Amino acid sequence: MGRFSGKVALVTGAARGIGRGIAMRFAREGASVLVNDFANMDLAEQTAAEITALGAGPGGEGQTGFAYRCDVSDRPAMEAMFEAAVARFGRIDIAVANAAYSRRNTLLDMKFEDLKRTVEVIAFGTYTVGQLAARQMVKQGGGGKILVISSIQGENPYPNSTPYNLAKAGIIHLVSTMSIELAPHHINVNVINPGWIDTPGERNHFSEQELRDGAADMPWGRLGTPDDIAAAAAFLCSDEADYITGASLRVDGALKHKR
Repeated sequence: MGRFSGKVALVTGAARGIGRGIAMRFAREGASVLVNDFANMDLAEQTAAEITALGAGPGGEGQTGFAYRCDVSDRPAMEAMFEAAVARFGRIDIAVANAAYSRRNTLLDMKFEDLKRTVEVIAFGTYTVGQLAARQMVKQGGGGKILVISSIQGENPYPNSTPYNLAKAGIIHLVSTMSIELAPHHINVNVINPGWIDTPGERNHFSEQELRDGAADMPWGRLGTPDDIAAAAAFLCSDEADYITGASLRVDGALKHKR
């Protein structure tokens, strides 16, 4: 029996990278998972199928994956997604706000449209995940777990990333606020701040050689992996973390303290 046997998780941006790592970790520990994505639905369907297959073999606990296409910045679409999750699974026990968007440029050259889109996806999307999940969890009773994936860029002022830094810093503070309001309902709200993680999205900004060079220069001697973040997520969303809420956990291989 896994830590999430009989639980239902909803993970945004879960077709690949960190979101997929978290979805698969939850599934391996017994959860059924709604795999949300918007631009990579072929990969989302593949992830959902892999989750369903985990529960289909001998000893499987019957968990299933459910791929759902939805732009997290579209409030009505998000409401429909949560309704679909409850219709499919009957409840939501865990919600992970992971979907992100990023365009890099200098402050002087950044387009306002890129700033707006980044804030809509990261800040507004995270708020919507948190609010809709909390409403469902309060309705169900018995508490729940809300996890936000931010970044050390919400703590450190990395250049050429002003919209991303702005949005990621905002959701760290959002978690603190939500944790206070939702504590009476025993809904844990925490945030993970990943460092430099080896994901497909990093290939939008760095070459393979740059990633290898960056890994060699890391204090820990390598880039992080989606599994590193998923391990932390599994702990924070488990019963073992029942008394942890409003926490900000940095998973960065000491990158923040690199001189």
